[in-house]
Amino acid sequence: MGRRHAATDPSYPRWVWIAAAATVALLIVGGAFVLRALIFPDSTDGPSAGNGSPPSPNEPLAQDSPPAVAGSSPCIALNILTSLENADMARALAAEYTAKPRNVDGKCVTPEVTQEKSGAAAGKVAAQFPGVPAGDRPAVWLPDSSAWLQIARQGGGNTVPGEGTSIARSAIVVAMPETMASALGWDDQAPSWSDVFKMAGEQDVWERLGHGEWGKFKFGKASPLVSTAGLMALAASYGAAGGSVGGLDAMDLKASSLVDKVRAVELGTSHYMATPEHFLWHAREADDAGNVAEFLSAVIVDEKSVWDYNRGVVSEDGTTKQAGPAPKEPLRAIYPSDGVHVADNPAVVLGGDWVDSLQRSAAQDFLAFALTEQGQNVVKASGYRSIQGELDPGVAGTGRYAQTLQPLPLPKAETLAAMQGSFPDVRKRARALFLVDISESMVQDPGANKLQRAKDAVVKALDHFTGEDEIGLAAFSHEGDGPLQPGIVTPVAPLKSNKADLIAKLTELKAVEATPLFEAVSRFAGEQAKGYKDDFINTIVLLSDGKNDTRHPGDLGGVSEQLSHQNHSTPVLVFTLAYGPDADVPTLLQIAKASGAHYYDATDPNRLEEVLGELVTSF
Repeated sequence: MGRRHAATDPSYPRWVWIAAAATVALLIVGGAFVLRALIFPDSTDGPSAGNGSPPSPNEPLAQDSPPAVAGSSPCIALNILTSLENADMARALAAEYTAKPRNVDGKCVTPEVTQEKSGAAAGKVAAQFPGVPAGDRPAVWLPDSSAWLQIARQGGGNTVPGEGTSIARSAIVVAMPETMASALGWDDQAPSWSDVFKMAGEQDVWERLGHGEWGKFKFGKASPLVSTAGLMALAASYGAAGGSVGGLDAMDLKASSLVDKVRAVELGTSHYMATPEHFLWHAREADDAGNVAEFLSAVIVDEKSVWDYNRGVVSEDGTTKQAGPAPKEPLRAIYPSDGVHVADNPAVVLGGDWVDSLQRSAAQDFLAFALTEQGQNVVKASGYRSIQGELDPGVAGTGRYAQTLQPLPLPKAETLAAMQGSFPDVRKRARALFLVDISESMVQDPGANKLQRAKDAVVKALDHFTGEDEIGLAAFSHEGDGPLQPGIVTPVAPLKSNKADLIAKLTELKAVEATPLFEAVSRFAGEQAKGYKDDFINTIVLLSDGKNDTRHPGDLGGVSEQLSHQNHSTPVLVFTLAYGPDADVPTLLQIAKASGAHYYDATDPNRLEEVLGELVTSF
């Protein structure tokens, strides 16, 4: 839906992160020069990247030359902060680096890698890691795009010096199940970006092509404020709408005719999620159930994620990877014919006063290793293109990588600022029903009980919506053998007309007795489906702290079957949030899975506001 939280705090009101995004994008232009230098290493147009331009494809890489004997203990602690996407590569580089003796000013070196969403990491770097002990702060930052270096630099003074050293490349592609790509002929002849968005907008395309069993065309995108893939997806939307994905800088992005076309492009989005990993996790769940088409037709991701997926590696939260057998149906990486953006994975030694001279020397030694032939072999084995554009043959085959790329230039700063600032206006609207458990267990905590916290969190979550989003409120419980109550509290309607009523009635909610979970989900998912709108993302946000404890109609099997059936033609995404330690997590997981949505964990009630803020960015 595009209701994106600020990089460092999902509870910020929309105007905060819109203003921040528009401002910080003014500095991203530096990243364009870094990416241009990476993609065109022989070019003299613009400054070199970080510690020097990468070598040309014909220039041999330096050889790693470790000392004969490692330095003495205690070792220099080298903390490295990465994005979610490239954390595995950074850990592999660290392991290979420490496999040989290292001696920096007479000391051994111990790299330690941590990971964070790109937008959140940029905010922490800019703020110089408030509340984090100096010894735990990173000396090296390795996001997946130079854009995040510029964003952090805007608010972080000299914390991010220079442009960084690009150590790997990964193209941003359209990933599709292979049978779907084949049905469109895209496995043989790549479409343009305009073709991709046009197809996503034809919701009945599979029925037209004789594959009605695949349902609607389900097209996913990540957040343009959190994810590089999401930002590049938005750039592609503007480029396709304006007739040139490489010519955004020459367009009048405020022209009403262009804005209307971008809105039309965004209508093809099934829903937005914070990161591409969320989409791939659910695609794998659908594949395991025997029909990946129930969840996914296409998603814009980095090609390394396609390699991960095809070899059986997925992540529910983007942080913890789970490895299993290869999927029944692999994904095909589609490289649109008019070009792709390329993430440049730059590393920078941070300039904070917590980075002492020994750590700085160790960081430089580590980055020098990353650019050697041995380091670049690790890069390739980790699913990336080397700084010279080379590929590991096994990775390329599994990931369905193209051997060569047609890179797109990063737009100028003012263009990026205009696009990001316009996103709330052009993104697809949401039609969402908040469904709140008001059973007695919600008020059993002393002080600020769970029900009051839930009310407060929902009110804050409303700040992530615009007036054109259609929002409603329902609640569920019952007394004795009585009917479900109170049911619909505020009908789904444009938020600009019903926000005051929704908040007032939310405040009046009182706990009753039981938890008719299955009846509530079945009833309200059915009502949302009856009012289904193609040009909206139709969803329910379910908050529950317990389990179904009533003999009211319904069971988990019936609810799951209903949601799966609806997902085929009138998908209603039921995002579930487990609230408190007694929540029925397995049931909430299954409900979300059956609807094609995501489960969120707030079993620690103190995290409710943060988690709900993240949840409502996933429409």
